[in-house]
Amino acid sequence: MTDWFSIVVHLCLFITTISILLLLYRAVVGPSNPDRVVALDTIGVNLIAITGLMAIILDTVQLNDIILLIGILTFIATVSVAKFLEKGVIIDQDRD
Repeated sequence: MTDWFSIVVHLCLFITTISILLLLYRAVVGPSNPDRVVALDTIGVNLIAITGLMAIILDTVQLNDIILLIGILTFIATVSVAKFLEKGVIIDQDRD
């Protein structure tokens, strides 16, 4: 990895980490529940970015499975919380 590329990757890692810290504040203090859900979803996206940057730094493809796992779990969590906020339940017991 060249020097300038290494600097850019580490800078992106630092900025993404700062972003996660600010999003954690938004998830805890958020004025409403939808704001908290958006913050948690964005934290998931930033975790994917950090994992991708770590894969670049470590020069490995072994972290690609973890990236996919984080993406799937983030999607399922976002859909579940959105459904809970809309209907009040996640799994419908009544099938009409």
